[in-house]
Amino acid sequence: MADNMKFELLADSIKEINVKAGNAAKSAVNQLMTLRNWAIGYYIVEYEQGGSDRAEYGTRLLKNLEEQISEKGMNSTLFKWCRQFYLRYPQIGATVSHQFKMPYFKKSATPLHQFMTNPETLVNHLSFSHIREIMVIDDEFERFFYETECMKCNWSVRELRRQIKTNLFVRAGISKKPELLLQNSVDNANGTVLSIKDPFTFEFLGLNARNAVSESDLEQALMDHLQEFLLELGQGFCFEARQKRIIIDDKYCFIDLVFYNRLLHCNVIIELKNDEFRHEDLGQLNAYVSYYKKNEMSEGDNPPVGILLCTDKGSQMVEYALSGMDNQLFVSTYLLHLPDKKKLEEFMLKEMREMGI
Repeated sequence: MADNMKFELLADSIKEINVKAGNAAKSAVNQLMTLRNWAIGYYIVEYEQGGSDRAEYGTRLLKNLEEQISEKGMNSTLFKWCRQFYLRYPQIGATVSHQFKMPYFKKSATPLHQFMTNPETLVNHLSFSHIREIMVIDDEFERFFYETECMKCNWSVRELRRQIKTNLFVRAGISKKPELLLQNSVDNANGTVLSIKDPFTFEFLGLNARNAVSESDLEQALMDHLQEFLLELGQGFCFEARQKRIIIDDKYCFIDLVFYNRLLHCNVIIELKNDEFRHEDLGQLNAYVSYYKKNEMSEGDNPPVGILLCTDKGSQMVEYALSGMDNQLFVSTYLLHLPDKKKLEEFMLKEMREMGI
């Protein structure tokens, strides 16, 4: 090969091996930093539980550590994450012990079960930045779900954060075809700026799904829990109006809810329907959005967005109803109660078989 090699091939070969070596080195460093952070968490927790002078430093322990160590990156925020990492992932103890030639962490040894990611797989495939996004989740199975899908789909930290914020776990749990939903999540990772959940989960309202719940009941409950509703909507939403009165053809019309998204610089109009999707509902929403576009937009605003929230929808009817409309409209569903995990567990077993886990 050397006798026939051209200069361009030589340069390309050197570039390629340099990139591969750099990536391998970066990966190795990331893995070591993850294991280091777990070990730091171990030492902090062990000290808090049995340190001979812990009473003296207890109230400001992490801050005192920051002042004592005074090395770049060693701060109280990192120490807090390390402590939580140790408590959330005790199964990593044996891997840390082997890597750093430390005593085996008997207290942290936890037998692996089918919905617990292998510690070496976790450390080798997810950076600590990924793990940090996931470990704030209290439910162990939900953490396993995001770990598995993050590795399978090779999500960036930003994309992982978006999937968690848009409640992919719940949406997959109630989807008839979760594999299609997850594929769409990958395909749309860099898609529309406004990410609309489907479904929204309104369990925080405390409404019983078996009772008769009217649209006004739902609207009132959302207003009573406005803070939780804003968090469910996503980032940048500010409440503007309820039952906003507008005049069309000399008749009063009332928009259920109006928000302004400060990140998108546009109004978001929400119509609530305590029923399955009907095309005439979308026509009403389209009229409201068009009115806002013509009469309510201020300088610097982007065109308004409309969201129709209903209890159920048929994908074909929604597709046909949206066809040809100029306005940006979304149709989503909502749940008053979260689904049973059994269905999602069965799906995750299938995912694990396909990934060879």
